[in-house]
Amino acid sequence: MKTTLVLGATEKTDRYGNIALKRLLKYNHTVKAIGIQEGNVDGVPIQTGTPAFDDIDTVTLYLNPKNQEQYLDYIISLKPRRIIFNPGTENPKLENLARQNGIEPIEACTLVMLSTGQY
Repeated sequence: MKTTLVLGATEKTDRYGNIALKRLLKYNHTVKAIGIQEGNVDGVPIQTGTPAFDDIDTVTLYLNPKNQEQYLDYIISLKPRRIIFNPGTENPKLENLARQNGIEPIEACTLVMLSTGQY
């Protein structure tokens, strides 16, 4: 199973970063999580900073472009196959960086993609 990194994960149940993490688990995806605060969602630890991961297939973003800035080099260094820019996270700078590094940028909603079988 390919691993998804939820960037912008949170324990706050009303936030999309939390909802997406839970939905990914429901669809049996392997999930890693990074957030502003450490925590845990359904057994998945939310880490802070830029932990070393070497198996990320997809990064799904739940941070606005300003808050993505500190992660740009990190995201590219993970060498994911794709980055999903959920509504409100669209970032031309990161999309261009992704393309330059052979990473597919996708402007879409992870929740919709999961529910329609497009994930």
